[in-house]
Amino acid sequence: MTFQYMRIQGREPSYITKYPKGIFSLGWNLIRDQILSEEEKALFLSIDTWFKENLPEPEPCVNHEKVITFFKCNKTQEMQAKLEPVIALLDQHQMPYDVVYTNFVGTIVYEDDWQVAVRVEDGNMV
Repeated sequence: MTFQYMRIQGREPSYITKYPKGIFSLGWNLIRDQILSEEEKALFLSIDTWFKENLPEPEPCVNHEKVITFFKCNKTQEMQAKLEPVIALLDQHQMPYDVVYTNFVGTIVYEDDWQVAVRVEDGNMV
C-alpha cells in the first residue's frame, strides 16, 4: 500500500494541540530535561537548524496555531535520512515514538513540496 503522508511523533501530547508531539519537540524535550550530552545537543541543534534553513516553517506553526505537520511520502526518504541521527538519539535515550503513515490527515491549512500542516482540535485532526 502506498501512503501520502508520514509523521514521527512521541506519545506525550503537546500542550498546544493535545496531539502527540512531533520529532523536533521530542528532541527539544531531551535538551530541556538535560538528558543529551554536549555533543548530542550540538548534533540535534545542527539538524534542527538545517530543517529551519531548508524547509519552510508553516505560518500556522510560527503563529502557534493548533496544527501538526506531516511529511509527504514522496519526499520522506530524503527527510528521514536527515532525521536518522535524531531517531538514534530518541532510541539511545529510550524516548518512545511512533512512525505514522496515513492518507487521511484532515483539513490541510498549509502545503509545500515537502509537508502539510493540518488543523487539530482537542488532540484530533479535523
